[in-house]
Amino acid sequence: MAVKGERSRGIRRPTLEEVAARAGVGRGTVSRVINGSPRVSDATRAAVEAAVSELGYVPNTAARALAANRTNAIALVVPEPETRFFSEPYFSDMLSGVGAELSDTEMQLLLIFAGSDRERARLAQYLAAHRVDGVLLVSVHADDPLPDLVAQLEIPAVISGPRSAAETLPSVDSDNYGGARSAVEHLLGRGRRTIAHITGRLDVYGAQRRVDGYRQALLDAGRSADELLIEPGDFTEEGGRRAMSRLLERSPGLDAVFAGSDVMAAGARQVLREAGRRIPEDVALVGYDDSAIARHMDPPLTSVRQPIQEMGRAMIDLLLEEIADRRPAASRGPERQQLVLPTELVPRASS
Repeated sequence: MAVKGERSRGIRRPTLEEVAARAGVGRGTVSRVINGSPRVSDATRAAVEAAVSELGYVPNTAARALAANRTNAIALVVPEPETRFFSEPYFSDMLSGVGAELSDTEMQLLLIFAGSDRERARLAQYLAAHRVDGVLLVSVHADDPLPDLVAQLEIPAVISGPRSAAETLPSVDSDNYGGARSAVEHLLGRGRRTIAHITGRLDVYGAQRRVDGYRQALLDAGRSADELLIEPGDFTEEGGRRAMSRLLERSPGLDAVFAGSDVMAAGARQVLREAGRRIPEDVALVGYDDSAIARHMDPPLTSVRQPIQEMGRAMIDLLLEEIADRRPAASRGPERQQLVLPTELVPRASS
């Protein structure tokens, strides 16, 4: 009785971690139960509810709602122009995964573009008013100030792909390094000897990791990367065209190209065809993302599949954990979850 009374007087509130440990599940599962997600088995839900009752845990989400501080809204922030969002399958797949996971909750999703200085200023004011419970940041570049702004406002946030190896926000990414290695290993296994790489924007950490994987696969095969065979792109079709043109000018004898996205691979294919190069007879071509573009190209494009929809779902799960855990950021420590999902090479006729 004394213990129960002391707990009710708030000497020490049980934490989400303690509930998870008592129920024998992870924090994410406790978060899903608290947020009303049906994606939990009856037995698991009963175990979590029993642990909540035994420990006297009061979900912070409920406390915030009672205090009228919950908005039941999440912002998906894309610091890119709208034209890029609607032209690249990556974003639609990410949005699909996020939406599917949120459909199990009462949360509403707001799509916000922040590709211009004016849009960023308007977003900063919007977030400062705490009109959302959490933020998903997609396609963030290394020097983007938005993640730091969100952290300063102490708004729960998850980023798709860390800005660097020292990322402080929770993040979800695919194995860019391993995916690139598998692409180059595939080309080497097909007997290709002069393999070029069209990179994504190199202020994006994922693009840097793909370059690292490209280099390592060549080193593993006893070769060093020729810098003349590495050409920066920008994840756009026109960027793929420009990069391919420059590569052909410098290395007309190349016999394979690994492009950092399917969209850039489509641009590269146009230039190769205009130059009279047959795919795959003269030049093998591999992309990244395994989007609808890869399946509908002629010939169909070999591509590295990254589980984009699953990444969106995982981002929501992490964000719900962050929303449920309303401790001040300073009290949580520097270690935050950095999830990396596996990739898979999908061979097709282009290689």
